Amino acid sequence: MSFNKKISMKKVFLSDSGPVTSDSIYSFWRWNESKDLQVDNIKEIINFCLDLGINGFDLSNAYGFGQVESLVGDALTSKSIKREDIVLFSKCGFKSQEIGTGKTKYNQLNEKYINKSVDDSLKALKTDYIDVFLLNEFDPLMKIEEVVSVLTGLVLKGKVKHIGVSGFNVFQHKLLSNLSLDIVTNHLELNLFNTSAIHDGRLDFVKEQYAKPMAWAPLAGGRMLNGTDSESLAIRSVLESISLKYNSNIEQIAVAWINKLGALPIIGSLNKDRIKNAATASEINLSHEDWHTIYNVTNK
Repeated sequence: MSFNKKISMKKVFLSDSGPVTSDSIYSFWRWNESKDLQVDNIKEIINFCLDLGINGFDLSNAYGFGQVESLVGDALTSKSIKREDIVLFSKCGFKSQEIGTGKTKYNQLNEKYINKSVDDSLKALKTDYIDVFLLNEFDPLMKIEEVVSVLTGLVLKGKVKHIGVSGFNVFQHKLLSNLSLDIVTNHLELNLFNTSAIHDGRLDFVKEQYAKPMAWAPLAGGRMLNGTDSESLAIRSVLESISLKYNSNIEQIAVAWINKLGALPIIGSLNKDRIKNAATASEINLSHEDWHTIYNVTNK
């Protein structure tokens, strides 16, 4: 199989109510170095992703020291990028506050904070709507009826098209779903080093809602490529062996393994070759046997 040809990435419905997005999503969560935080760099990476067929972009008001959404907004005002060609994900939840000599990090999900987060993101992104707005991690102090009410209101006003969650367990996810709020995705950590979402029901519950999970850290933050521990070496050995059968590389096989589960990998790299590897992985259809051969390396 050759990956030099022009890529035509498959588009999928994130849930039965939408939106339609590429089966890989690009995330700006690693754009926290000042030399990268320039609108020309943002514009370049968005256009590179679009050329690969990636139209989904994961954002947050906390990425890049709070600057990324504004820079993406500046990029969207250029004539080279059309708002209707991209699917924007944004999220809220994490806050930090100076307490004494240190910072306390915590989640805050209430009507005031959610509304402010959406309005701030809309202003920064210079757009009228967010395609998918996610609650980032569960807040045990949130009043569930209040949260459902404010999210439903944002959808009715057109400020948000769809609602998702990030890092919720099955029971937390059910709290929202049981109150007739349509949750189109859950962002989960999923890779060969962390397959807990397969075992604890999170993956199954998202599918039960006729939605698709999104997998962050598909290469385990680089450990899959650079780890020197015995587990990393064992995984790389199997990936290298199987990659020969598909005329590919270990990055593509690792992402194809996630694709086979029906999950959408979230790509966080600033390296264009890494981005391309993840995008082309969607062309690989691992056999049932090969998927389990890889899985069994760390799940015996």
